[in-house]
Order: sequence, then C-alpha cells, then structure tokens
Amino acid sequence: MTTIERDAAALPLDSEEARRVRAARLERIGKWVLPLAIMVLAIWLWDRICVWNEIPRYILPRPGEVLATLHTDAGLLFGSLLVTLRITFLSLLLAVAGGVGLAVLFAQSKWVEMSLFPFAVILQVTPIVAVFPLINIYVDNQTAKLLLCAWIVAFFPILSNTTLGLNSVDRNLLDLFKLNGATKWQQLWHLRLPAAMPYFLGGLKIAGGLSLIGAVVAEFVAGSAGQSSGLASRIIEAGYRLNAPRLFAALILISFTGIVIFLVLSLVSHLILRRWHESALKQER
Repeated sequence: MTTIERDAAALPLDSEEARRVRAARLERIGKWVLPLAIMVLAIWLWDRICVWNEIPRYILPRPGEVLATLHTDAGLLFGSLLVTLRITFLSLLLAVAGGVGLAVLFAQSKWVEMSLFPFAVILQVTPIVAVFPLINIYVDNQTAKLLLCAWIVAFFPILSNTTLGLNSVDRNLLDLFKLNGATKWQQLWHLRLPAAMPYFLGGLKIAGGLSLIGAVVAEFVAGSAGQSSGLASRIIEAGYRLNAPRLFAALILISFTGIVIFLVLSLVSHLILRRWHESALKQER
C-alpha cells in the first residue's frame, strides 16, 4: 500500500460513504445468513407439521428420519449416486465436445449453420420422453440409452451459447484481422474463441444442471433396476414400497448434487474470466 493509499484509508468516511460500506457489509453477511435461516425455518416447520398432524412416516417422514435413512442406506444411495454422476459427466463431456465442435463449424460456414441449426432446435424442443421409445428400439446397451438421453438435453445450451459468442465478436477487430491477412482459422483461434469464452461458460453452467436432469429423467423413462441402477430407480423403488424416508433421501442427494455442480462450474467460470472479462471484474469490486 502506498503512502497516498494509507493516508486515504486513515481519513474518516463521510456519512454517505459509511452508509454504503455498512450496506455492502450487510449484503455480504445476508446472502449467506438469510438462505440458511430460511432453510432452518423450513426444516423446523416440516418437522412440526408432521408432529402436529400426526402424519404417518410412509406419507411424509420427519427430517430426522430422512437423515437417519441417509446414514443407514448410505451404501445403497451413494452407490446409485455414482451411477447417476457417471452418466451426468459423460453426457456433459460429450455435449461440450459436440456443441463446441459444431459451433466452430457454424462459425466457419454460414451455409452449414443455416442447414443444421434447425435440426438442433428440433432436437431441443422435442420432449425426451417422446424420443426415448425410438432410442429404446435402436440402442441395445442400457448405459448408451441413458447417455444419449442425457446428451440430448445438455447439448443445445452449449451449441447455442457458443455459436452466439463466436458470432458476437467485435466487427472492428474482425476487420483489423482481415486487413492484416489473417486466415479464418487464425481469426477463430485468436479472436472468435476468446470472445466466445464467456458465452460458452454460461452455457456450460446451464448444461451442467441439465445433464443431471437428463440423466435422472432417462433413468425414469428407461425403468432401469438392480444394484447398478441410479438414484431415479431408487426413487421409483422407494415409491412402490412406500419407503418415503428413502425417497426423500434420494431427492435430497439429487438436489445437493445439482447445487454442487452449479457451484463448481460457476467457480471455474469465475477463475477463467476474473483477470480480463468485465462480468468477473465487477464481482471482485
């Protein structure tokens, strides 16, 4: 810290600046305390509703029973979670590879984009539960069925966001590259891809959650069962057996997994963009 900065820090704050500092401090505290307080209140109300109305555990279990089930059935539930996560991350990886690759192809040829992009839109807007009967006919391997369903759900956000980013490059910079004789691939590598990075990362955060949703929905429509099945199959099984605590425990695991995926991808996005992109620089102020 320089002498000027030390002197500025030592000066008393005026009332308006002090108010802004207090508001910023309260906001930093509140964004963590308020959600936790609401969550604790909701869990307490859940427990009290079960007690006050004497609701049977097979209809609505108390939070303590759900936590106990998470502990006692941890081996079964977390084993199924690993199966679901394997489909989730494999489908996300394939969505990134296919979406970015096709977006780059679109950026190099408008004719290719005009020819193929409508098919990507059709694939996105068609419900996966309507497509799965065809997948079930043409694909024999159970894992491949689940992977294809989850990939279809996660593919479009990567493709559309990356294509938008590649086409949103500064036209003045693009003209400068052309004036200096840059080839299309040089323009892509040195200009278009860096410009598309924030868009791609935004699509990646969306696709991360959608890949988990796609994996769970695929397990539901596939009706897979057995020791190697995912969390959706545990939910179906628990519903048939009226084992509500296990059903709620599986739902909590799915929700928590989705939150973790979103937070991890948000952190990755921030770490990549924090040194140069305006959206990340504003967050550090």
